[in-house]
Amino acid sequence: MNATLFPDLPGSNPTPKSSSELLIAHCDGGSRGNPGPAGYGAVIEDQQGRVLARLSEYLGKRTNNYAEYSALLGVLAWCIENNQPRIRVVADSELMVKQMQGKYKVNSPDLRPLWEEARRRVSKLEKFEIAHTLRGGNKEADQLANDAMDRGMGRTPATSASPSPSSLPSVSTPHIAARPAASPAASPAARTAPPKLSQPRQVLEGFVKNGVIHLIEGELPDGIFVKIVRE
Repeated sequence: MNATLFPDLPGSNPTPKSSSELLIAHCDGGSRGNPGPAGYGAVIEDQQGRVLARLSEYLGKRTNNYAEYSALLGVLAWCIENNQPRIRVVADSELMVKQMQGKYKVNSPDLRPLWEEARRRVSKLEKFEIAHTLRGGNKEADQLANDAMDRGMGRTPATSASPSPSSLPSVSTPHIAARPAASPAASPAARTAPPKLSQPRQVLEGFVKNGVIHLIEGELPDGIFVKIVRE
């Protein structure tokens, strides 16, 4: 990805002076449909909380994880272009954070080139840190990602923050069989009826930790019921 693909938004400082200060970047990416219209957002600040850049980019039809990595690549491109060699990235994608930390393997053929490019850009910096946060700690980046998706879909960006699909709690367990949620207009009997045997199911792998379900790869869209099978 070229750094010119990540323009600063109004109110940002596009030419900060080079510094040895450790900057803080909150980044987020999302996809409506997974894959579907995708975008990312990021906010880069100095130690005093002053905003140096706001990044927001529409990515076309992509997955949530692709959008999350694009946000990281956008931040790294900005750092290299503006001669800012020290950065701490905060993201709500546990998968991406732990892959960049070397705690998770990168098995996806779609994500591996992005991971390799991120590692290449990190090697150009003096200091790089990356940490995981929950959705509530990434609100502005989440909104910038949603604004990018709105622009790409021909919609007016929302003025208030709305949840990004990628920032919802990740789900994981040994096997998850997914089925669409019942329509709000359906009768109570229809909402509680078991799925038909002919209904397609999606099987994902993951694990449960402290009562929370985490996916190893992939994400589920909103409105999905899951069946957990112990192995």
